[in-house]
Amino acid sequence: MTKKKVTIRDVAKEAGVSVATVSRLINNISYISQETEQKIQEVMKRLDYQPNEIARGLAKQKSNTIALIIPDITNPFFPELVIAIEEFAKLKGYNLILVNSHDADLKDPRFWKDFQSRYIDGFILASFDFNEEVLKGIEKLKIPFVKVDRAADFQSNDSIGVDNYKGAVMAVEHLIEIGCQKIAHISGPGSFSPSIDRIRGYKDTISKYFPNQSPIVFQGDFSMEAGKQLTQRMLEEHPDIDGIFLGNDMMAIGSLKALKILKIQVPVDIALIGFDGIKITEMVEPELSTINQPIYNIGVAATNKLIHFIENTQDTNQYDLDVRLIKRESTLGFIRR
Repeated sequence: MTKKKVTIRDVAKEAGVSVATVSRLINNISYISQETEQKIQEVMKRLDYQPNEIARGLAKQKSNTIALIIPDITNPFFPELVIAIEEFAKLKGYNLILVNSHDADLKDPRFWKDFQSRYIDGFILASFDFNEEVLKGIEKLKIPFVKVDRAADFQSNDSIGVDNYKGAVMAVEHLIEIGCQKIAHISGPGSFSPSIDRIRGYKDTISKYFPNQSPIVFQGDFSMEAGKQLTQRMLEEHPDIDGIFLGNDMMAIGSLKALKILKIQVPVDIALIGFDGIKITEMVEPELSTINQPIYNIGVAATNKLIHFIENTQDTNQYDLDVRLIKRESTLGFIRR
């Protein structure tokens, strides 16, 4: 037989007090005598009473729960981010709800209405579909939020991320240093701030080192399939390309697949470099060079900032959020023609 769950009424009856008194103790919202508090605590322990966290949250107007909205859990960047946010949130006494938005959902008012019913204290948004409609939905929630990576505007106080322009320059300069003469770029979505910065970094670097050469940019969507298809199309139009900077590592893996199908050797014929530094870049053949983002630190910094917003305190912590060039086989074996 299933054991009957102990309720707040059971505790009140056993302790000889009102339900309201027990509730005041649980939610710490009013003074009760030390003697009464001790009696209730003893009864709760003896009956193994577990307070309803949602009810406690409603009473305090706080649930100790935050949410993370991501566009695609299948992209390995996001599980690494989730691990960081969940671990740090737990350390600070918060639970995490994960919402896989598929991006299009964010424009639908019903998404935000459903989101509001989850009783969260704040959320982290990691979606590149951040526009006026989405902002209106967020503002109606009237709860703290932090934008990270995909949604971030790194000049604002509510965003956490890296210098995407600097990372793009590092990537293209690395390809130039190993001898690449015609370098193309497969970017992320054109309306997405980090994509724009990476495109700008690529174009400025090409203009600096090859002033007579026009930049070659094909717009993708950060998926492996986009990297594969756009690489094939790019080489049909520009067969003399010898270096490709991909807007993220997933597209770089797709590009690697396309070049294998075309029987083009990486890095002997074409050198590849991605962006993000996800762990899978070490598992493909050849291993991929990449611009590494400190994904774990980004997650920790975003969570810490959000919790400080929720608790109306100031975040005084410092985090190393700089990008780093990781040189691997996909560039280091390039042979200049």
